[in-house]
Amino acid sequence: MTVAVVPRRDATDRITRMFAVFTGSGYLVYLLLLLPSIVRQADRTASLWTPVAAVAVFGTGLLFGLSALARNGTLLRATGGLAAVTFLVAVATGLWAWHGPPLTDGQGVWLSAFPGVASLAAAASWRPAAAFGYMVVACAGVQYFNSVARDPAMTSPLIPDIAFTIMFCSLFVGAAVMALRTGRILDSTLDATHAAAAAAAASRARTVERARFDAMIHDGVMSTLLVASRQGTTASLSAQAAHTLRKFDGLRAGPGSDERFDATEIVTHLRTAAGDVEEGLVLDIRRTPGSEKLSIPADATRAIGAALAEALRNSLGHAGPDADRSVTVTLAAGRLDIEVADTGRGFDPKAVPADRLGLAVSITGRMAQLSGGSAHIDSRPNNGTRVRLGWSGE
Repeated sequence: MTVAVVPRRDATDRITRMFAVFTGSGYLVYLLLLLPSIVRQADRTASLWTPVAAVAVFGTGLLFGLSALARNGTLLRATGGLAAVTFLVAVATGLWAWHGPPLTDGQGVWLSAFPGVASLAAAASWRPAAAFGYMVVACAGVQYFNSVARDPAMTSPLIPDIAFTIMFCSLFVGAAVMALRTGRILDSTLDATHAAAAAAAASRARTVERARFDAMIHDGVMSTLLVASRQGTTASLSAQAAHTLRKFDGLRAGPGSDERFDATEIVTHLRTAAGDVEEGLVLDIRRTPGSEKLSIPADATRAIGAALAEALRNSLGHAGPDADRSVTVTLAAGRLDIEVADTGRGFDPKAVPADRLGLAVSITGRMAQLSGGSAHIDSRPNNGTRVRLGWSGE
């Protein structure tokens, strides 16, 4: 089965929310500033156009700002696009609804005051090319509306007005587009980094598996051949050979098989995983009554071993040279618990940067994806670190 990888949008959505709040605030400020003009110009348009247009334009703009509270990227882009489209519809219908008399005070129609704010909503919702195209259309539309609504004696040249409005608005739209582009780059970089960390973790898991295979060759094949050469065919030799063959059959069946590790094999695998990181480290193995019945799927055992190795690797890299480390493994009937503790510098888990993926991907992330798995990290600055890994078959 192929699992579709959904690209992350965390940084992009955070920046979009910021622009939504900024744009929504802009709509609110312009509503307060333009309210007298809206009222004065109402009698120059069809009777219902001004209230409907004002409510629609400012309502959708404020809705875009409020949608930032929902922390839903899809909703943000939908409401931002709605606000942008509503502004253009208001401009188009305003040309139809306008009947004069012409404006003689040198001011323009109220819609001409904020095409840039509507363009910011478009920039936060659409691709850059569409956002810039929208900005050009919106700026040209409102300036043409002005040329129609003003007294001919008060009308300035249309093309320079359009060009000035486009240049002014492009500063804000360009800044929004670049900020969102930075967010997308950050998201893609984090995706690539997570993928690289996952690949590194898989590579380490393969290393542990090769060590396990080497151990099987030594403990199973070579010891069986040695006993055969010294004692000949015996009942114990036959049992040992059959046991070794069953192990190799499990390997041949592949990761999708029903292969399981018993308590002894689990301990062996964990010792191998820990020893690959810190040679000579002694695991404290504690067995409770019934632990001899513990059986864990092979894939789960490998994932737990890889998480254990990553916890030790993090301790070696960050706890400090004088830190002491210990690994306690507790086996019970249907449950496995591991605690990796050190006396090092410690840290604040909430302050771990996003680019530090050892904890997020190789420990907590891996155990969260494991059926029955759990991970808990307890650490404080200058007070050491404890990483608890658990698996339950219940």
